[in-house]
Amino acid sequence: MSPRRPLVIVGIDLAGSPRRPTGLCLLHGLRAETHVAFSDDDILDAVRHARPDLVPIDAPLSLPKGRRTIHDRSGEHLRDCDRELLRRGIRFFPITLGPMRMLTERGLALKKKLRALGYHAVECYPGAAQDVWGLPRQHRDRQGLLAGLRKLGVRGLRKTATSDELDAATAALVGRRHLLGRGNMLGGKRGILIPAVR
Repeated sequence: MSPRRPLVIVGIDLAGSPRRPTGLCLLHGLRAETHVAFSDDDILDAVRHARPDLVPIDAPLSLPKGRRTIHDRSGEHLRDCDRELLRRGIRFFPITLGPMRMLTERGLALKKKLRALGYHAVECYPGAAQDVWGLPRQHRDRQGLLAGLRKLGVRGLRKTATSDELDAATAALVGRRHLLGRGNMLGGKRGILIPAVR
């Protein structure tokens, strides 16, 4: 990476269905621009336009051991990274249950498309990052999360940013810190990216 060019991250808070809004955050240095998208094509266009160094996605991007697809009933329910979240007392939805299956399918497909375009996508869980940083999760206190992200140095976030956009901004900030050596991949390379504990 060129020292003259600020890090560019595109954080994605992926919806399980293209009918629901996906939050996107372009983080250029620490300046954020957020919006929502719906189709995979719109998401991919935003990534192509930004040419990011990393794409952290709030969606499962790997399967539990022994499962070939998300609908495969054999194999384990939890991944190593899920067990690590449990060990740390961080709440999450197991990826094999209910609507998480649709999100997992979409996440895996999007990761494959991004890889084909030459971009590196990693799984990120904004709720875990918010817990680590002591910020409220978006469903509890959206304005408190906005204020917390600003306090962490993120500039440009609008007061009207949606919960999806704030989760995308959280994912982008985690990705930036990871590239600066302040992130942890729980469960190895195919796990979940969270911030390093301060």
